Formats: sequence, C-alpha cells, structure tokens
Amino acid sequence: MAKASARHILVPSEADCNTLKKMIEGGEDFAVVAKQHSKCPSGKQGGALGEFYPGQMVKEFDEVVFSGDIGKVLGPVKTQFGYHLIEITSRTDS
Repeated sequence: MAKASARHILVPSEADCNTLKKMIEGGEDFAVVAKQHSKCPSGKQGGALGEFYPGQMVKEFDEVVFSGDIGKVLGPVKTQFGYHLIEITSRTDS
C-alpha cells in the first residue's frame, strides 16, 4: 500500500499561502516558515505530519500528496480547513 510523509503550512487565505510560498522559493526554510505562520498544531514541528496512507487526510490534500512531485513546495491547496502549502518528503507506491 502507498504511504507518504509530508509537511505543510496551513493559513486562512490564498494570498497568505502565495506570500509564504514566495518566501520559501526565495530561500526561507520551510520548517521555520511553518513554525512562524502555520495555523495547524503541526506547525510546532515545522509542519511535519509523519507517515500516512491514502484516505487518512482530506481528499484535496491526499490527491496532491499521492500524485505531486517529491521535494517541491505545492499549493495553494484549498481544503475545508483553509489553504495549504505542501512539501512531500517521501512516498512509496507499494
């Protein structure tokens, strides 16, 4: 069964998400930005979510994590919780 590890940053608006993405693409550390800006409790761990399987996260999040490029900052991804920047840190398909 597929499984993945990812970290994310959750913010209330798409504009916030785009601003943070530009900061990270400009050289800011993802984990530091997550600690400073994420509205999710995982922000305290630099946005790290640990390992999870398909179906454990909301649909929109799952779709990105199990199809997106590993190591790139993906998003904004809109879910019922807000807007996410997602970085897939690892994924196995078996």
